[in-house]
Amino acid sequence: MVMTRGTYGFRFAEDQELPLCVLFAAGYDSITDPSYYWDGLERTDGPLLLFQYTLSGEGVFELGERSHRVTAGQAFLAEIPSSHRYYYPEEATAPWEFLFLLFRPNVVFPLWRRFLSEAGEVLHLPADSAPVRLARMIVTDAGAGRITDPFIASSCVYQFVTELARMQVTSRKDKENWPESVKRAAELMESNYAQMISIDQLSEHVSLSKYHLIRRFSDSTGLTPGAYLTRVRTEKAMDLLRGTSLSIETIAERVGYSSGSYFIKAFRRLTGLTPGEFRSGGESLVYRKLFFD
Repeated sequence: MVMTRGTYGFRFAEDQELPLCVLFAAGYDSITDPSYYWDGLERTDGPLLLFQYTLSGEGVFELGERSHRVTAGQAFLAEIPSSHRYYYPEEATAPWEFLFLLFRPNVVFPLWRRFLSEAGEVLHLPADSAPVRLARMIVTDAGAGRITDPFIASSCVYQFVTELARMQVTSRKDKENWPESVKRAAELMESNYAQMISIDQLSEHVSLSKYHLIRRFSDSTGLTPGAYLTRVRTEKAMDLLRGTSLSIETIAERVGYSSGSYFIKAFRRLTGLTPGEFRSGGESLVYRKLFFD
């Protein structure tokens, strides 16, 4: 997904009668100057919650007496105000590239605190994990001017924090418990989704009969292998639709469909939207997490 460097702030008129989440800012930056330094006790824009995810390079996050080197694939969570600091270290030789979200604690604070108590203030998140993909989408949409009212902004924040909490639950009980054959089949589809993958290829890859593969895969994931592949392709298509200007036909080809019309039907059947409607955000900025709903 293509992001443009910058910080995007949001100041919508608040309705005190509506319990909406409040997105304060979202952005993407690449830091090379050691003067980049934030102290959580000196800031006056709180109360805020900060999620900052490192894409490359490294920074330092300190909370109380604890100090963490935050490298690619790691995120830190901070509450503002609190006794924390984060900065670009003087000895660093590469830019610290990261994306971030800042939002008010109202509505989402219980979810945030629960996740923080279980995952800790610094955690590893795969680049293709749901929270990171959603954070990228929010920053991309902010840069494109698609977050146009407090309802869309509230949806962004609530879905993001919910995905964090959800990830913590599913990471404990789901994929790690799949049989090895199911993991191998899923990995093949996730890495080769642009190819035509048949059930014969999958069953040969994992050394199971087609019948046993379908039964074992469905029991473990709740999806048939075909449905799983469709969801992988749809999520990849979502990233391309929001993050690039590629045509629908080109995106269809890139994610493994033989024609644009078939891609449109499959996308709409799963999401309720055509690819064009999803790209325009006309309905609202709704990120549809497809796995394990």
